[in-house]
Amino acid sequence: MSTMISAPDQSLDAAMAYCSGEVDRLFDHFLAIPDDPRADLYRAMRHAAIGGGKRLRPLLLMSTARMFAVDERCAARAAVALESIHVYSLIHDDLPAMDDDDLRRGKPTVHKAYDEATAILAGDCLHALAFEILADPATHPDPFVRAELVFDLARAAGPSGMAGGQAMDLEAERSTFDLPTVTRLQAMKTGALIAAAVEAGAILGRVPPEGRTHLRGYARDLGLAFQIADDLLDAEGDEAAVGKALRKDEGAGKETFLSLLGPDRARAQSRMLVEQAVEHLRGYGAEADLLREVARFTLARDR
Repeated sequence: MSTMISAPDQSLDAAMAYCSGEVDRLFDHFLAIPDDPRADLYRAMRHAAIGGGKRLRPLLLMSTARMFAVDERCAARAAVALESIHVYSLIHDDLPAMDDDDLRRGKPTVHKAYDEATAILAGDCLHALAFEILADPATHPDPFVRAELVFDLARAAGPSGMAGGQAMDLEAERSTFDLPTVTRLQAMKTGALIAAAVEAGAILGRVPPEGRTHLRGYARDLGLAFQIADDLLDAEGDEAAVGKALRKDEGAGKETFLSLLGPDRARAQSRMLVEQAVEHLRGYGAEADLLREVARFTLARDR
């Protein structure tokens, strides 16, 4: 079984380090550079996918799967599929047509390190890789589990989830959004993949849909708390620590949780959401401690 499951050190730092190592190891395997004209495409994917990042979504997936004694190899593969969607979205969000960023995770963005066409294709390929991994019997022997994983991730990544939230985010530069609209935007753009991570862990554990209610509540509140923390970091953080350009939302005139609530109310709201997220796990014992620690980490992170 997994080091994550059997190691005596179950600290969040140890779990994050282990999860990051597993994700990088599998990306190294899936993105081996071919000896043909596609080499730069693979280098671009590796540039974006390997190293750096919080690996929050893989950690949530693997921690949830751990609660239900899922084989670590299955959970790690599903986590890399989910992270592939996240990384593809970052590559495309950074393009000049979107957020036009030069720095991501402390490195040049893919379109800067390579070119725009390669960046678009790298994102496309990571998107496809996610579903290739989930549909592979190596991820889970039960085809019904694999189908549900594919369905849930597709829904979270598409117009009802992350991509739809990004479309709303672009519209926010031209419109004035109220708090319910910003909440919906962020629940889709940021929260959908966070929710998909927890859902996938439960799907792998064969938890029936009616048994996932508390986990869904946890993920919903965590996703909103995470975004409020992101807004605070964007306004007050250190670019060197965060690894990307900050204070862009304010410059673009976008309404955010911070601009609508102010910093004090935003912090209070974030704390309340974290408390609610933890409360959703009250029916679980020590097996959910990592999920509780991830929620609390949201308030303390500096990147």
